Amino acid sequence: MSWAPFKEFDTVIIVNFGGQYAHLIARRVRELRVYSEIVNYTEFSMDVVESVKPKAVILSGGPSSLVSSPNPPMIGNWILDVGIPVLGICYGHQLLAYLIGGRIERGVGEYGKTNIEIVNSDELFSGWGKREYVWMSHSDYVADIPREKAVVLAKSVETGYIAAFKLVDKPVYGVQFHPEVSHTPKGRKLIENFVVGIAKAKQTWSPGNIVEKIVSDIRSMVGEDEKVLCAVSGGIDSTVTAMLLRKAIGDRLVAVFVNHGLLREGEDVEVLNTLKKLGINPIYIDASQTFLNALKGVKDCEEKRKIIGELFAKIFKDIAESDKNIKWLAQGTTYPDVIESGAVVGADKIKSHHNVAGLPKWLNLRVLEPIKYLYKDEVRALAIELGVPREWALRHPFPGPGLAVRIIGEVTEEKLGIVRKASKIVEEELRKEGLYQDIWQAFAVVGDDKWVGVKGDKRQLGYIVTIRIVVSEDGMTADWFKASLELLERISNRITREIPDVTMVTYAISSKPPSTIEPC
Repeated sequence: MSWAPFKEFDTVIIVNFGGQYAHLIARRVRELRVYSEIVNYTEFSMDVVESVKPKAVILSGGPSSLVSSPNPPMIGNWILDVGIPVLGICYGHQLLAYLIGGRIERGVGEYGKTNIEIVNSDELFSGWGKREYVWMSHSDYVADIPREKAVVLAKSVETGYIAAFKLVDKPVYGVQFHPEVSHTPKGRKLIENFVVGIAKAKQTWSPGNIVEKIVSDIRSMVGEDEKVLCAVSGGIDSTVTAMLLRKAIGDRLVAVFVNHGLLREGEDVEVLNTLKKLGINPIYIDASQTFLNALKGVKDCEEKRKIIGELFAKIFKDIAESDKNIKWLAQGTTYPDVIESGAVVGADKIKSHHNVAGLPKWLNLRVLEPIKYLYKDEVRALAIELGVPREWALRHPFPGPGLAVRIIGEVTEEKLGIVRKASKIVEEELRKEGLYQDIWQAFAVVGDDKWVGVKGDKRQLGYIVTIRIVVSEDGMTADWFKASLELLERISNRITREIPDVTMVTYAISSKPPSTIEPC
């Protein structure tokens, strides 16, 4: 059973045409304290509009071309008469122009920082100057629009291309640039003008209201005598899920902390102590040997994730069978988890997540996912609202399968020891620099490759450790962190000095995309 959307809040629908920034648009709207929901263009219809009753619709960019693609994504002309404000961005801008009879052509292309000029004033550009820099990324462009139907609001200074337009009698807008990216300095102001000023959306999407709504929904979904099983790992997603459940159903929450032997150094004790301070007293199960035995000889990433997920399910089954009132399994699934697992129409599966990869039918528990539509920063805001210490709420994300996905190849005790010690050194050095909370994730990776080194005047064949440090807003995209050479030198020296079996340290300098954050 999937979680219900937040219909009680004013909503903006983001129609996704496959653009890389659809989630960034959604986040920008939520930053205004207005709820946003992403809908794939294949599922978007008048029925969706009538059901959700959104305050506005935003059409995202996308990789297709109205000029050269054989079957470009389309929406019917009904979108022009939907009766609420509509904003098309990039491909969405071109599509709206096409629907009113405009001419779309292949041009010279505009990529990166571009200067535009506002040629007709409009509320959409309130707070903008006559000329502003924006971020463009397109080859096709709107060559012309029927002037009886629409007015040009802005043009590119260099090319003269139409950069923005509005229908003459409706709040339907198109902008060729990307207001959602930070490279458009006044882009957030434009989105605010559209969502709050033009669409009049109420700004009620706040942590307190979200908690109240989720708690109410849990109470309405879970029967009076039913219990909910919730695995807690100490990560912020499972912690917030458990605290929401405790607030909603009290002692009918059955929290379980499974030590799968793939945790960071000293994490089991730290997690148990922290959870108890928060009023959650989980059942503790040390299944580390079971997991490690099952992973012996397994090198494939997806196979490791699958094995770990199945073992968790078996443990949950045993607990559920011991108490007939346990009818639900709660999971800390978040929006990025759902997207990466390909659970949204049109999205390719990037990797399986243990909590969204599909539960075995034999488990016979209904699934409860209270934070399924929330981004990580929103989950952290809920954590603070619920009384979680700020330092704990801002901990770096840690994968459910644990260190198994930071070990390339077979998981062994030797590699686990290396990755634990090396990751601890990375975190310690970042904290010394006061950088820890500015970083999305920072950890070490070890594989099977080795490098010849010299230690104690002797030749040694040792492991290669790769350091991964990234910055991100939500984990959907990430940039590698431009660490100082001095910081990297200290990390490298400590790892090769303090971990005898390591002779080489490298630094990962690929962003997401094309790489994922975790290696496996």
